[in-house]
Amino acid sequence: MHRRQPSSRHCFVCGVQNPFGLKLQFLDDGESAVCAQVTVPDHYNGYPGVVHGGIIAAILDEVSGRALLARGHDLTNLFVTLKMEIRYRQPTPTNTPLTAVGNIVKASAARAVVHGEIRLPDGAVTAEADCVVARPPEEFAERWEPERPYWKVYD
Repeated sequence: MHRRQPSSRHCFVCGVQNPFGLKLQFLDDGESAVCAQVTVPDHYNGYPGVVHGGIIAAILDEVSGRALLARGHDLTNLFVTLKMEIRYRQPTPTNTPLTAVGNIVKASAARAVVHGEIRLPDGAVTAEADCVVARPPEEFAERWEPERPYWKVYD
């Protein structure tokens, strides 16, 4: 993975200006895979020392869908999640370096199946998701237009 993907301003997962967000930075391989490093702080726990399942779901949703951006970073690659199936394999610890990985399973111009995983430093998978994503309706995509100047790779 070598190419940084753009971020938005306010997204909970990648938004650089979201004071409550995770601020993940994504790298891709230019084809079909993406990854991000994250250490989730304790204030996002569900149980002491364990990342809340909703936070895990948000990370998996973002990293799996971003695999499609490996093909190109413009907003024509905007997709939304229609269906997400998550498997929580073991507790995901807070305050631990994690790697989120996303891959394209299959894709057409209008829909795709994508996969995401959260891995511990030793490579063990704590959670994974399979998602069906699709191009949003045109009016939904048009709402992104004011955000276009801020959809970029930030330093």
